[in-house]
Amino acid sequence: MMNQKIPLIGIHHVAIICSNYELSKQFYTEILGFEEIREVYRKERDSYKLDLSFQGVYFIELFSFPETPARISRPEACGLRHIAFEVSNLDDTVHILQQKGLICEDIRIDEFTGKRFTFTSDPDLLPIEFYER
Repeated sequence: MMNQKIPLIGIHHVAIICSNYELSKQFYTEILGFEEIREVYRKERDSYKLDLSFQGVYFIELFSFPETPARISRPEACGLRHIAFEVSNLDDTVHILQQKGLICEDIRIDEFTGKRFTFTSDPDLLPIEFYER
């Protein structure tokens, strides 16, 4: 029984708590292109919950809560590090992100796969990686 594996099917979603709901909503929908599935305001918690999909697949829960502590991002802290998206052309992706006002780190090469990648940040400085296919 100890060697039995959990029958995981895949990753269901990523939950992100933001400090400025409207700014983060705009970032994930207008800049990254996620589609809104449902938006709920929970009065008892003074909180929004926005479910977002990508290419029809449920992917992100975006939450707002009053008075959330800031996330330590740099230097890197223990815990969830970043979210990564696969792209077909990294140069085009960086160009589009820069046109939308985002700052991208220099493109790096994964020493193990030889693939190119870069990072930017969401409005709360959550690192967002773009990894070339």
